[in-house]
Amino acid sequence: MATIYISLGTNIEPEQHLKAGLLDLQQHFGKLTLSRVFESESVGFKGTNFLNMVASAQTELSIAEVVATFKMIEQNNGRIKGEKKFSPRSLDIDLLLYDDVVTQQPVELPRGEILFNAFVLWPLSELVPELIHPIVKQSYHSLWNEFDKTSQKIWPITFSLPHQLR
Repeated sequence: MATIYISLGTNIEPEQHLKAGLLDLQQHFGKLTLSRVFESESVGFKGTNFLNMVASAQTELSIAEVVATFKMIEQNNGRIKGEKKFSPRSLDIDLLLYDDVVTQQPVELPRGEILFNAFVLWPLSELVPELIHPIVKQSYHSLWNEFDKTSQKIWPITFSLPHQLR
C-alpha cells in the first residue's frame, strides 16, 4: 500500500464541487485524512477566490492509475479537458506525493508546486508536519515556516464536511 497526498482546489461552485470531489475520492480510495479547508486568492489570473485543501489516502493503484482516477473525478465534476492552466476550475485534483517516490513520469513527483504555492504547502504542512520532502530534505512544517507568507493571500475557513466524511 502506498500513501498518497492529494491537492484539491475549486472556484466554480466551490462548496458543492469540493464536497462532491471528496466523496468521489472516498469512494475510490476509502478513508481520507483531511487538512482544514483554506480560501485563497487566485494565482496566475484574475478570478474568484479558491477553496483548497489536502487529503491523504492509502492505495494499491499505480501512479498512472491514481492520476487517471483523479482526471475521471474532475471530469465527473464538470472539469473541461484541455482548459488553460490559469483559469477558473470546477475541481482540480493533483497528486502531490506517492510515498517518497521521485519521478517525472507519468507525472512530476513530488509535485513542484508544493514548494511555491501556499494553497498546497500550508494544508500539507498541517496534515503531515513532520513528513520530509524527498528532494529538499526538510519537513513540511519547516518549509511552511520559511515560506514568504506575504506572497499569496490565504486563510483557513469554517467548512461543513458531508456527514459521510466525518
